[in-house]
Amino acid sequence: MSRRPESERSDWTDLDLLTREEAHGRLLAEIAETDVRLAELGASDGAERELLQTRLRALREAAEDLSDHAKEE
Repeated sequence: MSRRPESERSDWTDLDLLTREEAHGRLLAEIAETDVRLAELGASDGAERELLQTRLRALREAAEDLSDHAKEE
């Protein structure tokens, strides 16, 4: 327990922070897992397929944003 008052403690010390590279790697892994799940769905799984496709688009966009940001640095 820190003896400093709450207002003087850094938020950074209590957080598990990822680098952009680590976050990008985790996104790529999640994209791969989601692709596999999509491939396993049958014709009767339309609602789940739609949800996974939406998730996949969001994951790919987030990964691309991280990649683009890294290129700018």
